[in-house]
Amino acid sequence: MSQRLLKVIGAGSAVSLIAMSAAQAQDISLTVVSWGGAYTESQVRAYHEPWMEMNPDWEIINDDGSANALAGLRSQSEAGNVTWDLVDMLPSDAQLACEEGIIMPIDHDEMLADGEDGTPPSEDFLEGSLGECFIPQIIYSTVVTYNSEMFEEGNYPETIEDFFDTENFPGRRAIQNRPAVNMEWALYADGVDPEEIYDVLATPEGQDRAFAKLDTIKDDLVFWEEGAQSPQLLADQEVSFATGYNGRIFDAAEVEGQPFEIIWDGQVVEFDGWVVPADGENVDEVMEYLYWATDTQRLADQASYISYGPARHSSQDLVGQHADLGIDMAEHMPTHPDNYFAPIELNNEFWTDWRDELAERFNNWM
Repeated sequence: MSQRLLKVIGAGSAVSLIAMSAAQAQDISLTVVSWGGAYTESQVRAYHEPWMEMNPDWEIINDDGSANALAGLRSQSEAGNVTWDLVDMLPSDAQLACEEGIIMPIDHDEMLADGEDGTPPSEDFLEGSLGECFIPQIIYSTVVTYNSEMFEEGNYPETIEDFFDTENFPGRRAIQNRPAVNMEWALYADGVDPEEIYDVLATPEGQDRAFAKLDTIKDDLVFWEEGAQSPQLLADQEVSFATGYNGRIFDAAEVEGQPFEIIWDGQVVEFDGWVVPADGENVDEVMEYLYWATDTQRLADQASYISYGPARHSSQDLVGQHADLGIDMAEHMPTHPDNYFAPIELNNEFWTDWRDELAERFNNWM
C-alpha cells in the first residue's frame, strides 16, 4: 500500500489499514538499532510495545548498536548483507550515510503523517531538524552533571567554566571520547560566545585554542564511550563530574534516586532520529511502522518516559507527566525556559565537514 494513499485516506483510517495489512502478514520481524538504556526503554514503551500489541504477528528486536551505527551500516552495505531494518542515528552521521547512499532518501510530506491539526510534516517538525535521509524524533542535549555528595554544600558548580576549574572544584571528570561537544565547551569556557563558537572552531587557531583549554583538565579526565558509562562512573564516585545525555541523567536522578545535578549552562542541543538502511529486506514494513511511530501523539508519548523533547510542534502541548513517577516532564526538557538560557546548538554541517580530521587529532590527543 502506498504512503500517498494512506495520507489521502487520513491518519485515523491509515492506522487501521496499516494494522489490517500487518495482521495479514506472517511473522514480520524488524531489527531496530538504538542507544540502549533509558532511551531504548522509552522507545520500547512508547512505540514498539503498542505497535506489537496492535499487530501480534510483528516482532521488534532491539540492538544497542547506535554508538557505532555508521560503521555498522558501511560494513553491512559493503558485504551486501543488510541485517538492520531501522537505525537511530545522529544527524551528522546520517548526512554522511546519505551521501554514501547507504540509507534511503525520505520525502517527509509524502511518507510521514501530517500533524494532528493537518500541518504537513515539513512544517510540523522543528525548524532545522529534517534531513534528506533523516526523520527527527527527539531533541536532547549533552550536559555536564555532578554528584552533589562530592562537593561541600553551598559550593556547588554552576557553569561550564566551573567544570574546567580544577582548583575550586577538584575531582576527576568523565567526558565522551569524541571531539564534538568537548571542543565547543572548551571554547565556551575560554570566553567564546555560543553564537561564535563554530566560526572560531573552523580556524586552525580556534582548534589550537580548544585543545589548549582541554589540556588544562587532561590529567583529571576519564573517557567514556557508551552512554550508560557516564552516570555509572558518577554513581560509583569514580568521578565528581560527568558529561552525558540529559535523558540518562534524568533517569538516574529521578528514577534511581542518584544525587545528580545538571548544569544547564552551555548545554549542547541536538536532534536525534531515524534512518532507513538502503537495500534492507523490510523497507515497506519499516515505512508503515514509521508512519505511525512518528506521528504527533507517538512523539509526545515518548516524553512520558524520558526527558527528551518531541521533534514536532504539534506534540509539544501533549507532553504531560512521567508515566511512572507522576512528575511534570516539561520542566525537565532541555528546551524549558529555565534550562534554555545559554544553549549551544550543535552544528551538524560543521561536524560533517570536520569530523574525520578533528577525530584523528582528538584520538591522538587522548
